[in-house]
Amino acid sequence: MAFRLFMKLCVFTQQHRGKCLAGSSLGLFAVNVFYHVFPEQTFRELYQEWYKGERTALSDRLRAQFRDVLDETRLDSSGFTPFAAYGFQIISAGVPWLPGGCLIGVPTNYNSRMEDGTCIADRVVLVNGQEVDWTREPGISLQDSLTLSVNAQKFSMAREALHAQTGGPILRASVAPLSLTAVCVSAVAVKQHLGLYSRPILFRGFYNVLIVLLGLTGYCLGYDMVSQFLDYKADRKAAAISKAYARGGLELYEKILAHNKLLRGIFGKKGETTYASNGNLFPGYLRQKHASYTSRRDRIKHALEKRQE
Repeated sequence: MAFRLFMKLCVFTQQHRGKCLAGSSLGLFAVNVFYHVFPEQTFRELYQEWYKGERTALSDRLRAQFRDVLDETRLDSSGFTPFAAYGFQIISAGVPWLPGGCLIGVPTNYNSRMEDGTCIADRVVLVNGQEVDWTREPGISLQDSLTLSVNAQKFSMAREALHAQTGGPILRASVAPLSLTAVCVSAVAVKQHLGLYSRPILFRGFYNVLIVLLGLTGYCLGYDMVSQFLDYKADRKAAAISKAYARGGLELYEKILAHNKLLRGIFGKKGETTYASNGNLFPGYLRQKHASYTSRRDRIKHALEKRQE
């Protein structure tokens, strides 16, 4: 019964392979982009910070700072909505020129600033299941790595806004359907050119398995390349706003690297498998979905040096 159903499915896909490919590609794109089309119902529900059963409101100071960033980057503020997110790094989802707009999650540790002496030490933070003691190491170093200057905060906000404005989420979501289409079309073309349709079914099956493996490899490499390109592009645009933004970007990545080094020591063996000794995240198996923090820092440092020449 199962074999007969499988054969009927094979015949159906052979007869309507063009429509099946188009439907599969559109469906794959829709799944990948759904998160960004409806960020309020998906992204915010995952990352919103809560306190005593209620959503934490973003402070007026951070809202005003975010408006200043949009003004300085010359972006329309109507497409962006900031909110208080949990965690220590700024995050975003959505595209400002879509109906759902772009949501940018600002961590509450951004209320701590180097300029006015405020710090995160008045909050209870749990790391590895234990409360951080801010009065001794590694709590003192962790506090320093989480306290950013205004320029570093503004750089991080600007890069997220610019990444969304240039359609970064849409480009990332397009990689999978484009890879699927390219693999299927090229597989059929090669079969026809080499006359594989007249060969035994086992031979064609082996060829299909090989094509699938090559397709997955191509997708992984393509996605990682696009993702890293978008990371560098957002950094470059944010750093080009002014020297203050560029210095803020340099500080941001220095602090992130210092923070990751501390977490590597705090988490022990788990930290050693997550963070490299220089503070970068260890890439996944044969993949590196995002540009390394050291390469981002070095590119901004190089841009600053060129400006000073």
